[in-house]
Amino acid sequence: MTARTGEQFRAGLKDDREVWLGDRRVDVLTEPAFAGSIGGMAGYFDWQHRYAEDCLVEDRETGRPMSASLIVPRNAEDLQRRHRAFDRFARYSQGMLGRTPDYVNVTLAGFVARSDIFESKGDTTYSGRLKRFYREVVEGDLSMTHCIIHPVVDKTLPDLKGINGDLALKVVRRTPDSIIVRGAKILATLGPFAEEMFVYPGAPQPPDADPAALLAFSIPMKTKGMIILCRDHYGTNRDVGDHPFSSRFDEQDAFVIFDDVEIPNERVFIDGDRDVYNGLMQHGWAANIMQQTCIRAAVKLEFAYELATRMAQATNADKRPDTAAMLGELWGYSCLTRAAVDSAEKDARDWGNGAFFPNDRPFHAARSIMPSWMVRANDILKTVGSHNLLATPSLAALDDPRLGPLIETYMPGANGMTARERAKLFRAAWDFAGSALGGRVELYERFYLASAPRNHALDHMISQAMRPWTQLPEMFETLGVA
Repeated sequence: MTARTGEQFRAGLKDDREVWLGDRRVDVLTEPAFAGSIGGMAGYFDWQHRYAEDCLVEDRETGRPMSASLIVPRNAEDLQRRHRAFDRFARYSQGMLGRTPDYVNVTLAGFVARSDIFESKGDTTYSGRLKRFYREVVEGDLSMTHCIIHPVVDKTLPDLKGINGDLALKVVRRTPDSIIVRGAKILATLGPFAEEMFVYPGAPQPPDADPAALLAFSIPMKTKGMIILCRDHYGTNRDVGDHPFSSRFDEQDAFVIFDDVEIPNERVFIDGDRDVYNGLMQHGWAANIMQQTCIRAAVKLEFAYELATRMAQATNADKRPDTAAMLGELWGYSCLTRAAVDSAEKDARDWGNGAFFPNDRPFHAARSIMPSWMVRANDILKTVGSHNLLATPSLAALDDPRLGPLIETYMPGANGMTARERAKLFRAAWDFAGSALGGRVELYERFYLASAPRNHALDHMISQAMRPWTQLPEMFETLGVA
């Protein structure tokens, strides 16, 4: 197979995976609630062919096209080629889809680039398995989700202690050819609409961590015993003009229960080795994955800026000082995000084993502060849109012979904007920032790369270890102050 189309993506979902929506086990392909989301993901695969010059590259082993997100980066040219792809993929949903397949693809490619971490004790068994799995993903253009967080019930306890440890995913028995795992993981965004569940480390674990829980593996979503529990679905099957985002882009989020799931040894990449488990996340993960995440964020913030500006123009408020200040603030967030990407790529380096990743320092800073920017962007959109977000007719109402002329008369925009143009604009803004899907995406932005306080604290610890901080005593020494 080569890079897939939307039709081929749909065909890949024809299996007996166990997906629950509320109290019903559903078939993702025939469940009416999921129709828009399936269509939206199928559109992503068609998009990569529409913009093949940006999204696809030649697979060096087969000569067939593959997703550029699967490039194993070895030089600056590879990073720039990925940059183009990430930017183009993000424009498909204007950044509203956070877990498009390129997200996990780039993670897998980064792990392959750092195969030396898997081989740190001289054993190539696990790195060989990972590389073979990578080839499966490349040649099948598989859609992957990941599930990497332990379901912490008691936050006063470590991830793998007490009740948290009781619920955590771990090996419960073994066969000559497999491991059997039991427990739970969160949060599988895109879970119902993916083909592979990729489990890998989410955070370093202490020396006394249970080795049975230190795992990395991947299995098909149809694997027996894996139960996908979906949240309420926020997608709608209504008109795309009225709901441009929620009619296509609810990617779903799922809690995953592993009820004695058998994992073939060939698909097990970490099995109890804490050094590899911790090292994988500490030596290049953020530098690699956050090229994709920050480019998506930049595309989204730029779109939010344009959306807010057009709403302000629709009410002739764009030159009012208070409104202009909010628009400039939003523009600043988008520029700072682009600047972080540019700086990180400019200072890219070999992280070891030939893995050429960006500099992670700008990415760490962006990772910590970006959630507040995303929340603020929605707040600005709601403030600029004000009551107009709640007084917008459907496009179908404009087609009604009685209502249409009245709406055109009483609900136009300023500066010659027609009522239809105004309706499309304000409905898009509400769907982006205020709808059920908009609320879900805002929550996703807050936590999908861990919480801001946790990341700020981590950044502080990293900065303290980075170099001696001596400016203050040196200043006093220069002044001769004892």
